[in-house]
Amino acid sequence: MDSELKVVISASRRSDLVAHFPQWLAEALSQEKATLIFPRRNKREISLEPEKVHTLVLWSKDFHHLLTNKYNLLDLCQKYDQLYFHFTITGLGGTLIEKYVIRPEEALAQIKPLLEIAGSPLRLSLRFDPIVYWWEDQTLKSNLDFFPRIARAASASGLRQIRFSFAQWYRKARLRAERLGLNYFDPPAEEKIEAAQKLSQIASAFDLELLACAQAFLTTVPGIKPSACIDGALLQKLHPRQAPVSLAKDKTQRPECHCTESIDIGSYTQSCPNSCLYCYANSRL
Repeated sequence: MDSELKVVISASRRSDLVAHFPQWLAEALSQEKATLIFPRRNKREISLEPEKVHTLVLWSKDFHHLLTNKYNLLDLCQKYDQLYFHFTITGLGGTLIEKYVIRPEEALAQIKPLLEIAGSPLRLSLRFDPIVYWWEDQTLKSNLDFFPRIARAASASGLRQIRFSFAQWYRKARLRAERLGLNYFDPPAEEKIEAAQKLSQIASAFDLELLACAQAFLTTVPGIKPSACIDGALLQKLHPRQAPVSLAKDKTQRPECHCTESIDIGSYTQSCPNSCLYCYANSRL
């Protein structure tokens, strides 16, 4: 990463800091530094000085604490030149699969106030991520039926894009699901493509762009493009002064990920209480 460029700060792919660690996040922003703790207890200090930060990217399934300015979190975030939001709404909140996530109605109600803070529909990305299939009483179920609701809400708010992916059941997630009683199902690629075709048709009807996150096979479907969830070129364009930022691929992400470089300030020690059964980051659930 070019040391002369301002950096993109990601908070966070590793844990839902906004929903469950708002005090820690507020303190880090107030002190203008964050200490990261890695799995082997190695530590690294990251500067959060506003003059060194290009964009603060916030990821969450519940922005209530930000919207209510708890711990002065909103005020502290607004010190930065630009805020970008990734808001995940799967329709599974409150179910066994996302036990401690807010219910879909509560999440959808946060879109408009969050958009007011973002200042542009291009700074707020809704994520229908992941799509999950499971067996229940010999019936195959999924959250696909929720997609029209999130598409309608996105369109009504003037948003342009929805990002999506299908659940990837890593070993620890498979063991967790089995232990907690979820009879998950991972469809073959052909079935996922068929489902993606239907999603693409719905998105098109609402004049939305559909972006596939780190699953290149889905981009064979007309109307679906690969996602760069942190997109340096877009962030540069949206920046109030169009300040330059790194456009280099983030080598710490999965091979099919198109994200550009950022620094994530979440630590794996901040075990996320959302308790999503498919989560690859939570080792304590």
